[in-house]
Amino acid sequence: MTTQDPLDRLDDDDYPAYTMGRAAELLGTTPAFLRAIGEARLITPLRSEGGHRRYSRYQLRIAARARELVDQGTPIEAACRIIILEDQLEEAQRINEELRHTAPQQPHHTTDS
Repeated sequence: MTTQDPLDRLDDDDYPAYTMGRAAELLGTTPAFLRAIGEARLITPLRSEGGHRRYSRYQLRIAARARELVDQGTPIEAACRIIILEDQLEEAQRINEELRHTAPQQPHHTTDS
């Protein structure tokens, strides 16, 4: 049985390492902002054993994008929707590109007149 070195988590983008206060501080925002984007289901923080919200680096990047949009005047609900759609588009483009590289090439049909 192998045990994972706890320091390996420092490189894990999904490890919930940041408290709400620290996350808000890093983003230059408020805990209320983090709660609002959580209520809008943009990010879902993990909960510590004591019930406190914990955020990962990945979630902080998403929150930073939301803050950027809100700072530009976008309502928070719209900002969350935009980010969700951007993420879906990026995923669809990735899948499309993958399929393009794995699909057998079809011969081009030409019509002779």
